[in-house]
Amino acid sequence: MLSVAERKLVEVCFTPGQYQLYKQHFDIVVVVDVLRATSAITTALHCGVKEIIPVSSVEEARAYKAQGYLAGAEREGEVVEGFDFGNSPYAYMDPAMQGKTVVLTTTNGTKAIEIASDRETVVIGCLNNLDFLCQWLCEQHKNTLILASGWKDKFNLEDTICAGAIADCLLEDRRFRANEDSTVAAKFIYRSAREHLWSFLRASSHRRRLIKLNIQRDVKYCLTLNTVPCIPILRNGSLVKLDYTPVETVVTHTQTDNGME
Repeated sequence: MLSVAERKLVEVCFTPGQYQLYKQHFDIVVVVDVLRATSAITTALHCGVKEIIPVSSVEEARAYKAQGYLAGAEREGEVVEGFDFGNSPYAYMDPAMQGKTVVLTTTNGTKAIEIASDRETVVIGCLNNLDFLCQWLCEQHKNTLILASGWKDKFNLEDTICAGAIADCLLEDRRFRANEDSTVAAKFIYRSAREHLWSFLRASSHRRRLIKLNIQRDVKYCLTLNTVPCIPILRNGSLVKLDYTPVETVVTHTQTDNGME
């Protein structure tokens, strides 16, 4: 067993607004925006989109669109006027997008990606790629920060649960350690929720916002574990699919509550 000094750090940051308090210690940042940006990005690259250029503003996305790029924009859970798609994972399953470069801006997720882009390695996490991502992170054995996108810089339940699941896995590996109470809290929130994930998240504020938009199918998709074996990684300002084959499967998260109202 490694000594405490030899173990790598894993911590959870609840919102991008707190990122400056954490960032200096970490080699890898995992950006999480479960509903729906990081779920959509992971799905898009898995389904054959060549790359995604994340931008923080609608104006930037419009400028790319004017140059002929496929561009998506979401604000307040809805597709921005003038764009054909937003951050629904199903939009990126369209075969017409295979091999294409897509520009994307969202309310929370793409802003968090931009904030984290000063780190050596930025990858994308969600419930859909949970085990695949955790396996890779364990193999890297580097100081890892899990950055929850939150909702407009506020604490967000579903992102915290996903971050807690990742942190819990790395801490169980026994080659990682955590110092921050945010990580302890995220881990135990996840452990409280894991047997009945959908039931637990039924009360989340952002899920209620999305339900009002009649996109229940998106919500159910994004809250389903381990459907997409893909890790998006930020390279030269674009998110691309990481070429990765696990050495062996040592990580498993299960979801026992298989219904959602």
